Amino acid sequence: MNFQDILATVATDFTAVDDFILNHLDSRVPLIMQVGHYLVEGGGKRLRPLVCLLAAKAAGYQGSQHIPAAAIIEMLHTATLIHDDVVDESDLRRGRATVNSAWNNATAVLVGDFLISRAFQLIVSLKNQTISEIMSDSTCIIAEGEVLQLINQRDPDTTEARYMDVIYGKTAQLFVAATETGAVLGNESYREALKKYAIHFGAAFQIIDDVMDYTSSADIMGKNLGDDLAEGKPTLPLIQAIKMAAPEQAEQIRNAIKTGGLAHLAAIIETVKTTGALVYCRQRATEESQLAIAALADLPESIYKQALVGLAELALNRVS
Repeated sequence: MNFQDILATVATDFTAVDDFILNHLDSRVPLIMQVGHYLVEGGGKRLRPLVCLLAAKAAGYQGSQHIPAAAIIEMLHTATLIHDDVVDESDLRRGRATVNSAWNNATAVLVGDFLISRAFQLIVSLKNQTISEIMSDSTCIIAEGEVLQLINQRDPDTTEARYMDVIYGKTAQLFVAATETGAVLGNESYREALKKYAIHFGAAFQIIDDVMDYTSSADIMGKNLGDDLAEGKPTLPLIQAIKMAAPEQAEQIRNAIKTGGLAHLAAIIETVKTTGALVYCRQRATEESQLAIAALADLPESIYKQALVGLAELALNRVS
């Protein structure tokens, strides 16, 4: 299945999610609405709400609460991106100026706070204690993942295990919230299977995202090439390249991570490519994707289950 085929399985619900978000950005403060609409109109694949919709349907859900649940997931995700961009001092996201760049840091932080607050208002309105617990637990785990990433920043001795801890907390957790919520709405007996799917899908997705920082372009990615290195983030391509490179090349990468400099970006990209580090990363992503697909074995066959399988396969072949 290609992405459009996957999207088509829940097309009506997917449109309803966007409408729901826009209808719940109301505020007595015009700036909040202005920034909110700027973010929604910025696009993106909306993968996390898509996964929520698919999980709910795959678990047999027939109602309508998966619409606000998916919208809440996207609002929380958007808030984390806004805050990330402030922390990372990023100026480009999805090919557009970040909120902190288009406005300022204060606006970005405070609008991000508003989105989180509004998301929790909506969580309460679902009147489902289990979903409330899932969402609140996930936001704490995501925050912990962000701090773990901060600890790893500019540390060239970061291990693959520490890198994976960040991924499981920072990237995979909202996918976990999405699938667990879907299972709770549909059939809670599938909750653990869908959680495992989300953890491994999120890991595969992030590893490929980090690979693309050394293989893609700003036009395709919607962010600047080498952003991770500029921020001193020891991602898996760099961690593995340090292991596989000649001593002088490894030292060059280590120094770049320490300083967050791009002076030797071209040489480091070449090292990452020629050492086989990217091959290793793609292999690890493939392993995670396969684990995600295997986790779905006990779910009943449906177009929604196949769409989840398709997403796990597409995570390995991303171009944006």
